Amino acid sequence: MSSYTEFARLYDVLMTDIPYDQYVRKVLSVIDNPNGKALLDIGCGTGILSEKFAQKGFSVQALDLSEDMLAVAEQRFQNRRMDIPLYCMSMTEMTGIEDLDVAIIAIDSLNYLESEKEVQETFAAVYSSLKKGGHFFFDVHSIYKMNVLFLNGPFTFEDENLAYIWHTEEGENPHSVYHDLTFFVKNESGMYKRFEESHFQQSFEEQTYRTWLSEAGFTSILVQADWTFEDPSSKSERLFFHAIK
Repeated sequence: MSSYTEFARLYDVLMTDIPYDQYVRKVLSVIDNPNGKALLDIGCGTGILSEKFAQKGFSVQALDLSEDMLAVAEQRFQNRRMDIPLYCMSMTEMTGIEDLDVAIIAIDSLNYLESEKEVQETFAAVYSSLKKGGHFFFDVHSIYKMNVLFLNGPFTFEDENLAYIWHTEEGENPHSVYHDLTFFVKNESGMYKRFEESHFQQSFEEQTYRTWLSEAGFTSILVQADWTFEDPSSKSERLFFHAIK
């Protein structure tokens, strides 16, 4: 299980290269009139996408397993005077959220689930939460990224306030990887604080996700790649799924 205690405060800084607006465009290419439509942001993290979808007119709710991430999201929404309900729960055990028009699991959050069963349970929970005709969007790391690109580490980053060393190691499961990150963060006195984070991720073949979606009851399954509207290739890094209840 991944820990986000310290990481939550740095998450937005580290994710500045994520084209969040492109994610919104992908959803809006399908949802013609978002005004008032109920959207659940699953694995919402610090709430960046929740905020963007609310600004487009969706009635947004958000959930995450990390209390630390939710604390950052809550402060974000308070600062912007946005009323977005937050829930601390696992995506595999979602209960009490129903009649959704849209559900999203964004920015490879699904890859943090630790077993095939958990992914299947999540698909079933999402299906139950959606209205008939509701839309489910999620993205995952490709097999190519898991098996090749992630194992080309270590990776490093440094600016005037933050540095990290990111080691990766192949996991025991097929298409899985352990991320071990060491951070050095400058404080107000100019001294650096060191802390470490360890995360596990795994992915599955595109066809496997398609099968599990179908078994959960979803239809009209579409897969695109790498923040585009194009079909995946053998060297795509991220797969985007859209399915309908």
